[in-house]
Parts: sequence; structure tokens; C-alpha cells
Amino acid sequence: MKISVELTLSPLQDDFEAPIISFIKKMRDSGLAVLENPLSTQVFGDYDKVMALLNSEIKESFENLDHVVLTMKMVKSDRSEYEPHF
Repeated sequence: MKISVELTLSPLQDDFEAPIISFIKKMRDSGLAVLENPLSTQVFGDYDKVMALLNSEIKESFENLDHVVLTMKMVKSDRSEYEPHF
């Protein structure tokens, strides 16, 4: 089953950029389809592969940061090729 996940990692600290950059680089290095924009990172692929990646990387982020918010949306389908029709 294919899924699409949109993530926004928000470290609640003054030096917030480094943890976000590290998180995004790990998403890129996963071999999964990754799309970035200024507000979120989107990951597309097989459910088990995406969830395994998210499980390890979210856990690592939470262990390494004192205060952090992660917002996540999931869709059951691969939306990586989506283009607006308007």
C-alpha cells in the first residue's frame, strides 16, 4: 500500500534550524520520494518503508530535543505526482 505523509518538525528552541536540516537530510537519504517546501516535508512510498523511517527518525528527534512539536498528515495513496487541475 502506498502512502503520502506531510511532516512539519518544530523544535521549540532558539537554535531550531540545525535539527530541522538534519531531519530533512535523513528523509532525503532514505531513498524514498521526498518533496520539500518552506513549511513542510512530504514523504511518499510504501507504507512499511515510510513508517519504519518515520518511527526511527521521529524517535531520534524526540530523544535529542527537549521540546519539539511534530505535525503529521497521512493520505492512503501516493500523491507525489499531484498537480492542481485549476
